[in-house]
Amino acid sequence: MVRSIPFHEELHPPVTNLLFIGDIFASVGRRLVAEHLQRIVYEEGIHLAVANAENAAGGFGITPSVAEELFATGLDVLTTGNHIWDKKEIYEYLNTQPRLLRPANYPDDVPGRGCYIARGRNGVSCAVINLQGRTYMPNTDCPFRKADRILESLRPDVKVRLVDFHAEVTSEKLAMGWYLNGKVSAVFGTHTHVPTADTRILDGGTAYQTDVGMTGPYDSVIGVRTEPVLRRFLSALPVRMEAAKRNPQMHAVIVSVDETTGRATAVKRFVLAGSSD
Repeated sequence: MVRSIPFHEELHPPVTNLLFIGDIFASVGRRLVAEHLQRIVYEEGIHLAVANAENAAGGFGITPSVAEELFATGLDVLTTGNHIWDKKEIYEYLNTQPRLLRPANYPDDVPGRGCYIARGRNGVSCAVINLQGRTYMPNTDCPFRKADRILESLRPDVKVRLVDFHAEVTSEKLAMGWYLNGKVSAVFGTHTHVPTADTRILDGGTAYQTDVGMTGPYDSVIGVRTEPVLRRFLSALPVRMEAAKRNPQMHAVIVSVDETTGRATAVKRFVLAGSSD
């Protein structure tokens, strides 16, 4: 017996909705996530919530207690970048908490891992991959070749694949987007804390944005109070950097992925303004 497929099923294949939140900066960013994440997940029908959290502890690194605080808000996976190593107490935690990632293209013998297979709220397996660029960044292995090795190791049934590419320059991020076009569901850039206006789906079905931006205080210099940064630029002398507080905003991306093909079907930027203390 042949089952007839209703017309609406033909038009709307099953999708997994992913939320990716840009770099959570200090307590201002953490508070935004704590206050709004559950509502966003409900209203947007999010199946998996991921955030970059490398600056979640005072704007510099992340600690085990801060990671647990963020997981308690409902975040499923945390990605990071070069600042993952700022707090020494995170080293051992990385080996015990697989949902906190460090860039995969660091040497294999450093703490932690760079890929995690998460199960979404809809039961779909989703690969979250964390990579780091090399231009104006610490010396690491090639992120392009590392991406290839990770993708080759994934089970064939893991179609939904999200990549956080933590990199400095736009050209390297764009190159990674095109390199992984058609191989992953989404490539989203982090690190600069400045959102870009190039959100799109590439011709191979990969959602892309050069930088998702920051979840934190926007009356600042990439999260830091403006006064000491200006003193540093004007004097060339070292200053003590402090996290800013004003104009909190959450910047994120929401992408819908066809569960059968792994191709993105829709992508949009998500911006939420919070209230200052």
